Parts: sequence; structure tokens; C-alpha cells
Amino acid sequence: MIAARLNMWLILFSMATFLVGCDLIKRKPEPSVSARKSVARVNDVYLYQDELEGIADDGVTKEDSVSRIMAYVNSWIRKQLIIQEAQRNIDINEAEVERKVLDYRYSLIGYEYQNLYIKKNLSDSVTEQEILDYYTEHRDNFILKKNIVRATFIKVPKGTPRLNKVKTLLYSSKPKDQDQLKSFCLSFSSAYHLSDSTWVEFDKLVVNSPFSDMPNKIQFLRSYPYYESSDTDFSYFLKIDDYKISDNESPVEFVRNDIKNIILNKRKVELSRKLEDEVYENAVRNKQFEIYQ
Repeated sequence: MIAARLNMWLILFSMATFLVGCDLIKRKPEPSVSARKSVARVNDVYLYQDELEGIADDGVTKEDSVSRIMAYVNSWIRKQLIIQEAQRNIDINEAEVERKVLDYRYSLIGYEYQNLYIKKNLSDSVTEQEILDYYTEHRDNFILKKNIVRATFIKVPKGTPRLNKVKTLLYSSKPKDQDQLKSFCLSFSSAYHLSDSTWVEFDKLVVNSPFSDMPNKIQFLRSYPYYESSDTDFSYFLKIDDYKISDNESPVEFVRNDIKNIILNKRKVELSRKLEDEVYENAVRNKQFEIYQ
């Protein structure tokens, strides 16, 4: 429901931009001798210079300004050609079109005001407890589609010095050894990821390595906490500290940002509904509208 409501606003916004921007079916009058300077024409429909105001911001260079204006003019021509082709080939109900244009215009104005209202009133602070509560209530929505791991992956050119010490450093918990491993990766590796609390997709971690071509990755993850491999040019080191298999529940850490965005979107929808209710209730109290029978 939330996603549908947001999508509705986005669709209305896009349609309003297209239809109102094109001036749709209404034709503009021929320019008078004294008045506006035309910059483009499609048959008997004109685009005037004063209609280009605001397309190029004051801060842009002259070249960028010209580029933006020309892009707008070319877009206007293409849209007018489509509109006029439609007029020649279909029977258009002008009154219905005008009603739709007004609806889209009102939706666009309302969308802009709602955005401003949300920006002023939205709290973007989401607590860890809110994230955990949402995760607990919607566990079935967070099923893994990929295998994920907490792991260290290192890819280095063959012949790199101290290769024989990599495994020792990988398994050491001493801060000094961990610093040496990081320094080694920074100095020599072509690609690396050092294990921390972050979950990553296994396929993305080992892309462009021999591990990516394994036929049964689930069995591999279950059987090999440490693995070395090589090809013509590189040596590869992989140490798996933890893993989660696809089609199981995702750990909350892996979906924390997704949950935060969901909570913020829910707040936006609630603020939008609150604004509509406030405006309507104020109008009722102040007798700002009537419905005639």
C-alpha cells in the first residue's frame, strides 16, 4: 500500500511534467508584430523566447546555458510533432484532455507542497530498536536471495613477496599482525576485502577469481573455511568466518539500511496523509468549500 501510494505520486509527477510542459493540445497564437520573439516553430505552433526563462540557472557557463536551451528546444519540437501527429490520427475530446491537464497540474503542485512539508517535518533519525522491531515483525520479508559471508578475500600477483605469511596473518588475532595484513593488501593486492562485521554477497566478493566458477558454492561454504587458489597471473586467499545460505532469513545487519529506508518512507506517507487531513479539517472549520446539490 505504501509503495503503491508513492508510485502514484511519481507517475502523476512525470505525466504532469510531460503534458503541461508540452502545452498539450492547445495551440499558441501566431506572434504579433510587436510582441514576443519566436525561437522555434512546428507548423503553426510557436515556442517563444520568454518561455525559456529559468531553463539555464544564473550560475552556469554560457556554453552550458546554450546547451541546455538547445536541448529543451529540440525536446519541445519532438513533443509537438507527436502531439500534432496524434491530432491528425485520433479523435480527441478536448474537454476531457483539459480536465486531465488540470488534474495533473493540481497533482504536481500538491506534490511539490507535500515534499516541502515532509522536508520540514520529517525526522530522519531511526533508532536501533525501531530497526529490530520492524525486522522482528516482518522476518518473512527478509529472505536471502544470495549466499552471504563474513570473510577475507585477497587477490595478489604471483611472485609477490611474503606470500607464505598470508595464511598466518589471516588467522592471527594480534593487532600487530592484523596491521601487517592490511599493509600487505594496500601495498600488493589487486583486490581485497578484510573481514569485519559487514555481510557481503559471496558472488560479488569472489568475482573474477577461481572461486566464482565453483559448481556447488553452498557445499563449498559448508566445507572450506579456508581456501587458496591460483591462475596464470594471480594467487587467491579466502577465509570464511561466517556464512548464510540463500532462502534463509537474512541477518538484521545485512538489511539494516533497507529497513531504515522502509521506516523513513512510512513516515513520509504518514506525513503526507497528516497534511491532507489538516488542510481538509481547517477548510471544514473555516467553511472554505461547499458542495451544491
